[in-house]
Amino acid sequence: MNRRRHAAAVLAVALVLTGAAGCSSKAKPAAEGDKPAAGGVKAGAGVSDKTIKLGALTDMTGVYASLGKSVTQAQQLWVKQTNAAGGICGRTIELTVRDHGYDPQKALAAYTELEPSVLGFAQFIGSPFVAAVKQRIDGQGKGLVIPQAWSASLLGSPYIRTVGATYDVETINAVGFLLDQKRIASGDKIGHVYFEGDYGENALTGSKAIAAEAGLTVVEQKIKPTDNDMTAQVAALKQAGVKAVVISAGPRQAASLVGVAAAGGWNVPFVGNNSAFAPQLLATPAGAALQKDYYVASSALPIGSPEAGPAALAAAYKAEYPDSGLDNGVVAGFSAGALFGEVLKKACADKDLTREGIRAALLSLKSYDNGFGITHDFSDPKAPSTRQSVILKPDATVPGGMKVVKEATAVPAATKFTPAP
Repeated sequence: MNRRRHAAAVLAVALVLTGAAGCSSKAKPAAEGDKPAAGGVKAGAGVSDKTIKLGALTDMTGVYASLGKSVTQAQQLWVKQTNAAGGICGRTIELTVRDHGYDPQKALAAYTELEPSVLGFAQFIGSPFVAAVKQRIDGQGKGLVIPQAWSASLLGSPYIRTVGATYDVETINAVGFLLDQKRIASGDKIGHVYFEGDYGENALTGSKAIAAEAGLTVVEQKIKPTDNDMTAQVAALKQAGVKAVVISAGPRQAASLVGVAAAGGWNVPFVGNNSAFAPQLLATPAGAALQKDYYVASSALPIGSPEAGPAALAAAYKAEYPDSGLDNGVVAGFSAGALFGEVLKKACADKDLTREGIRAALLSLKSYDNGFGITHDFSDPKAPSTRQSVILKPDATVPGGMKVVKEATAVPAATKFTPAP
């Protein structure tokens, strides 16, 4: 606890910094190879004597548009603060952003465009898209990618490293929370509404794992990201007699699911993965129902937490973007940027700012506390950085719309579960 408070205090001081952000420009291609650079530091793709270039592949116009905007702006804030403090290794940070709109072809094209000219990616939204280029990242690109995606399929890569529990582990903790609260019990049925593809199916693995251990039965409802009306899913789950519902989809689907259930007088608890909520939902007709009995599992404290790290980030973000709302995308984006910064500092100390040097530097972080409630271990690419989850609940009176109802913990089933890439 003392270490967490210390890290949060350090972050709080860093967040009050202001200054000019680095701007984007074309970088030399990776084909030039690694080379000596300023200060005797070995450098490679995306690194010059004056700059370190990073990429961000985001969704500002698709299913995760609201979160994508927050993630990206938070990372731009991190860049601005870092450069105002003198940069890293005598170099300014430059962040080039591409919006793929949650379209697989656009995501692939954006990765192909930026990969040769950046050291790595501080953001890549969309588990299916990251998984689609995993072989290229591991075999050819070898630039560190910190995705805003938590599928277990991404484990095992030395270059794709998620910050937090994978969806399967997160779902185990979410269902474990309902079991601990005695909202469900052995013999009950639970529903699971999930996106087809990497994200939803990995979360389903988690619900099935804890169901097998706890004597539950999972009733599945697979949907597409384009499915926004959950009326049919609610009817099917209600008819099946489920006692609780897991939602592994986007904010729109969560709002529809909970809202339709409430309108029909169906009162069961709902739990979602970390990307299944946005505070904008609280202003919709589903807002009251979401605040009544909906919970979200997360690998970080919410932006509205009074702890030093989230509070300082919220203040700095609102000062920089006064017209933007607060949500947990801000935490996810800033945390990923700060982690990349920590890795860059370690690589600089090791005199190696090549992609291989970055990989090695990340492996050395065995107890990384970013000030947001959970300590992460990045020493094993085959394991998630944590097995703990914070359980949150929507609350319109809190900045960012989420409050903590259970601090970071891993239920026994999550502790012994082994995610499969």
